[in-house]
Amino acid sequence: MKLVCVQLFLLLLLSVDTLGISAEDSNVDVIIIGAGMSGITAGKTLTANGITNFIILEATDKVGGRIRNSDFAGYEVELGANWVEGVNGEQLNPVWTLAQQVKLRTSLSDFSNLSSNVYTASGPLPPQTDADAITTAQNEYVINLSVNLTANGDDDISVLTAQRSYGSVPSTPVEMVLDYFLYDGEYAEPPRVSSLKNTQPGPTFKNFGEDLYFAADPRGFATIIKPVASYLQSKDGKYVDPRLKLEKVVNKIVYTKEGVTVSTEDGSTYTAKAAILTVSLGVLQSKLIDFQPDLPFWKLEAIFEFDMAIYTKIFLKFPYKFWRTGPGTEFFLYADDSRGYYPIWQHLERELPESNIIFVTVTDDESRKIEQQSNNETLAEIMEVLKSMFGPDIPEAEEILIPRWWSDRLYKGSFSNWPIGVTHHEFAQLQAPIDRLYFAGEHTSALYNGYIHGAYFSGIDAGKDEITGKINLRCTNQTGIRHTEATMAKESQQPKASSQLKVHLIRHAREKL
Repeated sequence: MKLVCVQLFLLLLLSVDTLGISAEDSNVDVIIIGAGMSGITAGKTLTANGITNFIILEATDKVGGRIRNSDFAGYEVELGANWVEGVNGEQLNPVWTLAQQVKLRTSLSDFSNLSSNVYTASGPLPPQTDADAITTAQNEYVINLSVNLTANGDDDISVLTAQRSYGSVPSTPVEMVLDYFLYDGEYAEPPRVSSLKNTQPGPTFKNFGEDLYFAADPRGFATIIKPVASYLQSKDGKYVDPRLKLEKVVNKIVYTKEGVTVSTEDGSTYTAKAAILTVSLGVLQSKLIDFQPDLPFWKLEAIFEFDMAIYTKIFLKFPYKFWRTGPGTEFFLYADDSRGYYPIWQHLERELPESNIIFVTVTDDESRKIEQQSNNETLAEIMEVLKSMFGPDIPEAEEILIPRWWSDRLYKGSFSNWPIGVTHHEFAQLQAPIDRLYFAGEHTSALYNGYIHGAYFSGIDAGKDEITGKINLRCTNQTGIRHTEATMAKESQQPKASSQLKVHLIRHAREKL
């Protein structure tokens, strides 16, 4: 009889192990879903407050989320986030602090002389000083209009509507590509989509500074997460803590006022008093996760009203360089009749010397189109553009790398963008928990959505919300600005309109998530 009992006990243990469930993690205090910056930061916040009985479920095989690098032609390149955006300003960007802690290899992006680096199908153009001046003046007007609308409590409008009110909308290929660089290159969606009051002027650059540092470290940009994730690492920096569970794709969440049950595609089931969900906005908009009960309409409305943008960097390796190098040449633009057709180019001679690698950035509909066609089709289009820019005798590319963030079911896009029509009350609903299910991620940062530092702040706030048991924020927070952002950044007050708000056209391509 004892032998039978022992056999039954061993069989039960085997069954539990097969399901991926153990006595220590089948019932925990908190389940964190996602091991990107926000999920890891949430875990650190819990740990700092004495809550250690939690697990982190990550769908992929590594920590980092949309901060992800890949080997390309013998070099490490960043498929997603690539810049520390917002440096050398009045306040210290926490991501820059992390980069310095790990001695991340970076370089200050050089956007100077951009209007002299414009090409068309007929080759290089002379310096486009007139178009540059027009675009810069228009951008100053757009920013000041946003400040005034906010100060007066007026309704929001799109960036395009603001441009129209200025009396001039970019229409020539050169004007369109300069405009694209300024807006689409930052928000990954066109001015007709983006909210004026919630994107202009960008709090990131106003608060943290207008400098951007490009990450080109052989360890990968995700190395910046290591100081945050020290609670999961051994002394040599390896992720060894069993609370971090990789390759766990969450496909069902059952939530109540008493707790949360989370299931994964491998058949594992985990229960907890609360869960912090840090998946991307794109995943929330997809059908990857089955919520039981269904999310309430006010939450679904907020999720679907906000935008998940697509930002695609296409890397190309050549046998030798045929593009200009040296100061003032890092970025160059292709002005096509079709706005957004392979528009923003960057060489990597400072970041990856002698690599002979360049990359082109596309967004939105062009990204969707490219993700659905073959690499060879895309390469043929790119080579046609490059030959029109530099002549027919340039060499063929030896290799090409095309990330597909939109097609990837675990991300469904690159980063969020605030579209016209979403109020701060509706954004607060996007952030708000439901029972014991909390939401975090860059898309829940009212001031810094779309940025790594937005993910960082959101993870802290979600951890604090769980700690303090705030389970009914939907009607109490009308601004959407959570406590960490307001305390650490102090930018909840809009600036007064002034000439100091000038934002140079020579700006940003992105760190973005």
